Amino acid sequence: MAKKKKNIPTGVPRREIGEGMVIRNTGSSYTVRLVDGSLVQCRIKGNFRIKGIRTTNPVAVGDIVSVSEAADDACYITTIRPRRNYIIRRASNLSKESHILAANLDQTLLIATLRDPATTTTFIDRFLATASAYDVPAILVINKSDTWDDDDRELGKALKTLYESIGYPVYIVSAATGQGLEALRGRLKDKVTLIAGNSGVGKSSLINALVPDAGLRVGRISDIHHTGMHTTTFSEMIPLPGGGELIDIPGVKGFGTIDFAPAEVSHYFPEIFRFGKQCRYGDCRHTGEPGCAVLPAVREHYISQSRYDSYLSILEEASEEAGADKYRKPF
Repeated sequence: MAKKKKNIPTGVPRREIGEGMVIRNTGSSYTVRLVDGSLVQCRIKGNFRIKGIRTTNPVAVGDIVSVSEAADDACYITTIRPRRNYIIRRASNLSKESHILAANLDQTLLIATLRDPATTTTFIDRFLATASAYDVPAILVINKSDTWDDDDRELGKALKTLYESIGYPVYIVSAATGQGLEALRGRLKDKVTLIAGNSGVGKSSLINALVPDAGLRVGRISDIHHTGMHTTTFSEMIPLPGGGELIDIPGVKGFGTIDFAPAEVSHYFPEIFRFGKQCRYGDCRHTGEPGCAVLPAVREHYISQSRYDSYLSILEEASEEAGADKYRKPF
């Protein structure tokens, strides 16, 4: 009598394939580049999504993972090596979950535009603060300079001066004409770089200019709202000619911070942290406490009002998340 065949559960590891880097994430499947250069299409098991991980995507592009083949002949990601850094944001304004944009980065480029669409300084500051909090060097790139009028050129110059004075590299570029791209290429060489920004700021056009054979689809700007239309629907790593890789992700509408301790928010605003060292009290939140050195610096324009407003917005979010009492805003 023949032995009854055992039903082996789907997804149970059968043999180890090896270790590699996640180079593509569609949300339902992952492409892993193994150490020998071969590519493997992978999934993750359902319980992998919730096992002690508070994110909507436990696996991100840039992650170093172990891959196993299962009894159903599919390949599965079984473990993730500890990340050296990553960029994370709140999944939505009302969500308590986070979304990891990319991991194990050498740097990130934040692409901004002055109009069609206009990137707010609040968005810029929230992104830069998060990059600082998670140990990712950040660079600000202001795109579409070929469309500027005289007022735009003055604003672009002012933004460049502001953020460079804080310590951030700033490039003014045009993906359409190539202005500023040569200098930017030098900054990207041999680095793993995340490219992020609002929809419509020209991320895909910029990548196509930097990587001529990338062939990314370019979207149009909404005539009604002057905002970008999503063209990138998944995250992907794109090799750069001459060395290095870019990580392209879908455009981000808002940037909600998460897991910031209220006492540490000022640490991620270099100019506020610098003046904060002169405050009378070490735990000063810079919202009206006696002996605060930050508020006079704001009034005297040593600290930009827009940066201080961004600091307050993150502080308020962090305080609400921590269950702290509301505080009085001084301005």
